[in-house]
Amino acid sequence: MEQPPPERIKGRGAQSSASSERFGLHSRETDGDWRDHMETLDGPPVKLRTTVTEEHPRTILSFNQSPDIGFDRSINAYRGCEHGCVYCFARPTHAYHDLSPGLDFETRLFAKPKAAELLRATLAKPNYQPRPIAMGTNTDPYQPIEREYRITRQVLEICLDARHPVTITTKSDRVLDDLDLLREMATRDLVAVAISVTSLDRNLSAKLEPRAAAPSKRLAALGVLADNGIPAHCSIAPIIPAITDEFMEDIVAQAAELGIKSAGWIPLRLPHEVAPLFREWLDVHYPERAGKVMSIVRSIRGGRDNDPDFFSRMKPSGVWADLFRARFRLACKRAGIGKLRFELDTSSFRKPETGGQLRLL
Repeated sequence: MEQPPPERIKGRGAQSSASSERFGLHSRETDGDWRDHMETLDGPPVKLRTTVTEEHPRTILSFNQSPDIGFDRSINAYRGCEHGCVYCFARPTHAYHDLSPGLDFETRLFAKPKAAELLRATLAKPNYQPRPIAMGTNTDPYQPIEREYRITRQVLEICLDARHPVTITTKSDRVLDDLDLLREMATRDLVAVAISVTSLDRNLSAKLEPRAAAPSKRLAALGVLADNGIPAHCSIAPIIPAITDEFMEDIVAQAAELGIKSAGWIPLRLPHEVAPLFREWLDVHYPERAGKVMSIVRSIRGGRDNDPDFFSRMKPSGVWADLFRARFRLACKRAGIGKLRFELDTSSFRKPETGGQLRLL
């Protein structure tokens, strides 16, 4: 007798609080606190609510030496992401903090309200050398709590004042809340924005990335950026075989119609705890094609759920990968769109004032 699919957790991407054994979460002993026995005493929570904890790190700029990534420094104003994209490769970072990469990642968030202040201090150091700062590399800088905290905006204000270049990647049309800053930065070649569009199906998006902006809103935001002279890139990321790849050509065509000149695609990556979370999501939403999806994923990843190696992790191989690559290339040719390298200016950098105020002029 066939088993019914697992019950869906509505409004969330992950379908469980599956723990991680890499950092001891699975084997952690209770400390006697009442929260360890909360569900036993009170029953399971009726509704998952998002909580935000403010944290105060000593630094905000992270540096990396990865040879296959096009930036060497980044800022993440938040940890965790309420968008809840089930495929998010950043989910395992919550395991490092003894939290679940599943539901905890999208419900137990952390904000860094002193980010702009820390950035100002870093940029003011005598030996600091400017290169573009990437925002949105780990969690979305325009996730819903940005509307309240405005940390991303504060960071952009510091960068504009210091004439420091920034790249932004987001799944939210909330980026338009900072259109005034982005417009001014663009006139100085200080900013480029990538918006990720995974499908054109609002219902699919609600399952896949439940609290991100609808696909139509993301495309509309790309159009507004283009109309305002802000370098904008349409990122079709990730491409999920047999789930979202059918939308590739139409996304490229619609982006081109909106005046976008640059587009790219990234295949699905399933590092560490993301793989079992994604499998669980497939069992809930697409049980009839789960086997096919994972078969194709493994075929483009050398027989594994994930390829962690530098360079090859971004460039899948095999017949299916070649097919996606050819389809994307043809779609771009038809639409008259390419993949541009936005040249941002570092020559006008000026160290920010350290007294806590921005310049008047």
